[in-house]
Amino acid sequence: MVLGSMAPRRRWLLFGLTALAIVALVVAGTVVINRLAGDDTPQRAAPAAGSPSPSPVSTPTPSPTGPPPGADIAGPLNLLLVGVDTRVSVPGWEPHSDAVLVLHVPKGLGKAYLFSLPRDLVVDIPAFPKAGYPGGRTKLTHAMSYGSRVPGKPKQPNTAQGYELLRSTVSGYTGLRIDAGAVLTFNGFDRLVDSLGGVDIYVDQRVASMHRRPDGKHRQSAPGGYTGPQMVYEKGERHLNGWQALDYARQRYMTGGDYARQRHQQQLIRALTRKILDEGLARQPERVDQVVAALGNTLIYVGGRRIVDLAYALSNVPENRFVLVGLPGSGVGRGSAYRGEQLTATGRGFLTELRAGRADAYLTKHPTLQVKT
Repeated sequence: MVLGSMAPRRRWLLFGLTALAIVALVVAGTVVINRLAGDDTPQRAAPAAGSPSPSPVSTPTPSPTGPPPGADIAGPLNLLLVGVDTRVSVPGWEPHSDAVLVLHVPKGLGKAYLFSLPRDLVVDIPAFPKAGYPGGRTKLTHAMSYGSRVPGKPKQPNTAQGYELLRSTVSGYTGLRIDAGAVLTFNGFDRLVDSLGGVDIYVDQRVASMHRRPDGKHRQSAPGGYTGPQMVYEKGERHLNGWQALDYARQRYMTGGDYARQRHQQQLIRALTRKILDEGLARQPERVDQVVAALGNTLIYVGGRRIVDLAYALSNVPENRFVLVGLPGSGVGRGSAYRGEQLTATGRGFLTELRAGRADAYLTKHPTLQVKT
């Protein structure tokens, strides 16, 4: 499964990608509910351009007495959501995971925790014979790149294969079993947000865009960056359309750097999820179809259970029990000797307590970890 093409100027990427994974699951859940209500039209994810066709995702026609799809899923569940830098205009470009998020749903499916791992997190990447990779200690973003390499085919990286190595790496670092995941591109993101009528979000700090002008057009490239008027997102409650939401969640050259960007990505995911739930899409089949069409080929699902099973199970998680967690970190090395990022003891402690089922108590003790929306 290879990601679809993107406009060359969107080579940055990958922030709101992850948002689409959560949104896709919620949307798929509403589709399931609609189909169970009587419409048995199959739902199928469109394959990305140039990629092998993934297994069809369809909603079975339920029997009058049979259980709904995913009814047997009781948790815990761990989903790996990945945004990938695929500069498809560059021949043989290897995918890099620029946004890595984990959604943990404890047993009982009554709550969900979403946290990000820094793209430059220094981790142990295990050996991966399929790609000829011997293993090593380096930045997390390289796991998918190294794993995507196909021996004998240097110009034909395999994104799905790269995801395998990234999944193993994240599982080894967090100690969580990864049940399923999604790899996302930005194609259609603007259309998705616009199809929902935009999104309401609290901008928690002033953010000046490196990439967009106030009219939405791309700023002109210049040596060392960009030039021309900048779109600015002022602090406060804001209503953002598609390109604005995408642009806002992408920025990292500001106070807080990449950690602030991770926080903004999570806030966008929460806002999109809230929007879909508030829209009551399960009661509006025509709106469901519109949103699903907007997703197009932006989502590549990688998992064991079918996405409709997971979507139905996750549809029971209350919106106000969707907890965003920001894991603090710090740099490893300085200046030219910079090696990457590491989580602080407090950040690593959250992962330990999450595995033990004591996340709520830990967040009470460390309230600054919970991202406010």
